[in-house]
Amino acid sequence: MKILLLEDEDPAAKRLEKLLKEIEPGVTIPQNIVSVASGVKWLKENPLPDLIISDIQLADGLSFEIFRQVQTLCPVIFTTAYDQYAIEAFKVNSIDYLLKPVKKEALAAAIDKYKKLSASKQSALPDISKLLEAMASGEQQSKYKKRFAVRYGEHLKTISIDEAAYFYTEDKINFLTTKEGRRYTIDFNLDSLESMLDPHVFFRINRQYIIGISAIAEMFAYSKSRVLVKLNPPAKHETIVSTERSGDFKLWLGDA
Repeated sequence: MKILLLEDEDPAAKRLEKLLKEIEPGVTIPQNIVSVASGVKWLKENPLPDLIISDIQLADGLSFEIFRQVQTLCPVIFTTAYDQYAIEAFKVNSIDYLLKPVKKEALAAAIDKYKKLSASKQSALPDISKLLEAMASGEQQSKYKKRFAVRYGEHLKTISIDEAAYFYTEDKINFLTTKEGRRYTIDFNLDSLESMLDPHVFFRINRQYIIGISAIAEMFAYSKSRVLVKLNPPAKHETIVSTERSGDFKLWLGDA
């Protein structure tokens, strides 16, 4: 079996080569490619290997660019340091993705999958458009805040973003209200929070409130094209989407 490696970190490349020789003693590795440019050149000038194992991030960019430029009719196993949710998204495309540092058991399972696909003549070619879409989604989601440190009496505790129903400000103090109806002070004002929260999940309806989609219990048409929103758990104040935000709010409802 001939396997081409695309890996710009020398220790990682040597580890992969060692593991592959332990798993498949007869394997041959013609070269380790460290960049997109050298990958394109090699694939244009040499016979295709049986399998490619490629890091997603190479020295000069994403390895996906190689497969845009060269028609590569052989299966690819990607390695990546991205979070597990990204790995699961990639697996939907029927290609193996190994989280770095690569473990021998995971690599062996990926090689076994390659053999089974080859024996059954099934394709394991990458759908680059779907990979890029998943990658972009993963990068964007990773920017948003996952939890908050809040005061709880004399103690501090963490609140997961999944527990948050809405945020509001009152008398220059900022609060997070959980889905269970508990209220905590936080150190971020609403202007800061807008850039920290996933806009598919949270929307700033006015100067005082940012609400989560799951916190909406009922909505009513209101004067001047506004929207009256009833929240669960109930809010201390009347929560009305301001006139200037109502149009975007209605679009958000269909997109969230």
